[in-house]
Amino acid sequence: MMNFGEAIKSGFNNYANFQGRARRSGYWYWYLFTTLVSFAFGVLSSGKTDNFFGVIGGLVSLALFIPSLAYVVRRLHDTNRSGWRVLFVLIPLVGWIFLLIWLVTDSEAGSNRFGASPKAG
Repeated sequence: MMNFGEAIKSGFNNYANFQGRARRSGYWYWYLFTTLVSFAFGVLSSGKTDNFFGVIGGLVSLALFIPSLAYVVRRLHDTNRSGWRVLFVLIPLVGWIFLLIWLVTDSEAGSNRFGASPKAG
């Protein structure tokens, strides 16, 4: 199991890495991190996008999009599912439910077609 700091480090170290696997704890800590960052900039900008913190918050959101997408793909690989299944979010309502179920599913033990089980992350 990975801690909060390790998950953030892993997210940035694997910024655009769509290969391999990511543990459930690492993914959910990364999700918590991005949510907290978005919330903080939302509070600082008072919900407006036309001030300094609103602009910086938008840039930070753009910068976190690729590593977040990469983490989701690696998380799906850890459950032995293709990363292309992230596109299920395009199916209204039902797609999000499927993706959420896959993201909370425990890792597949041992090796799978996407590589060996990660030690941490």
